[in-house]
Amino acid sequence: MLPTPKHTADIILPAGREKSGAWPGEKLIAIGTSTGGTQALDAVLRKLPRAVPGIVVVQHMPAQFTTTFAERLNTHCEIEVREARDGDRVEAGLALIAPGGKHMLVRRAAGHYYVNVIDGPPVNRHRPSVDVLFRSVANCAGPAATGIIMTGMGDDGARGIKEMEVAGAHTVAQDEQSCVVFGMPKVAIELGAIKEVLPLGRIHEAIVAASRR
Repeated sequence: MLPTPKHTADIILPAGREKSGAWPGEKLIAIGTSTGGTQALDAVLRKLPRAVPGIVVVQHMPAQFTTTFAERLNTHCEIEVREARDGDRVEAGLALIAPGGKHMLVRRAAGHYYVNVIDGPPVNRHRPSVDVLFRSVANCAGPAATGIIMTGMGDDGARGIKEMEVAGAHTVAQDEQSCVVFGMPKVAIELGAIKEVLPLGRIHEAIVAASRR
């Protein structure tokens, strides 16, 4: 049997800035994580005050599990946390978790960010894929965005966060000591994609600081 092909984000959307005038002023946070990420996200999101920019998250998880995961986070957090639905607006004080088994992209319309939740082939053998989310954020938000890559096996998200960095975004990686698996952040650091490396206990600071950047 032939191995499953390892598609890149090109199979879902092209790289390149959206043709919609100047970069937006509205801030946006994009987070990608995998192995160990459920605990890491809990640790980060529960420390956030309500007054933070809108957050979009890809956590590698099967379908059905993300609904329960988002509901559990919502009970612990001051911000609202829920599973994303196609067409949801990304708003301050809200974290949208990509549904398991679907890709999530961010687009900009009328000065606001919205998510598209779509089918499509796995990217880096994952659906949702962090690379898909990060590329969409690089395309539509550029320097208004902050990208955060946390604990996880493999390299999903590393190339996407590099695209964010090239587009002017602030980029953050979780440090090796606090990762369950130092895979995704390690590759991103090696690609020169990361501007700031932080332990898990300080990643919330980058999110709070994003509104002032």
